[in-house]
Amino acid sequence: MIGVGSGVRVWARAAPTDLRKGFGGLTAIVERELGHDLRTGDLYLFVNRRRSAARVLLWDGTGICIYAKKMSGRRFAKLWRQGGSGVALRLTAAELGLFLEGVESSRPIRRKSA
Repeated sequence: MIGVGSGVRVWARAAPTDLRKGFGGLTAIVERELGHDLRTGDLYLFVNRRRSAARVLLWDGTGICIYAKKMSGRRFAKLWRQGGSGVALRLTAAELGLFLEGVESSRPIRRKSA
């Protein structure tokens, strides 16, 4: 698990993401699509269409980090509706941890437009 404090903001892209994108591609989504500044220290969660893989992008103060996880025989929870918009969902650090462990959320995730 990514070691973050409970006060860190976590944003999840509410649309499937092509995870072949690297640092530049994911940073462009954060800045252009979501309208956020990556250097604030927030975490950004991206999930592929099959929901078999996820990446978390963050600025650690000296550079951009990408954490990746690929599920083995399971899928991550679905963060988007049919058609998927580029709206960002707000999660807590605890919800991110549960999500990355493959736990389905028992409550709806709060929606917050970018």
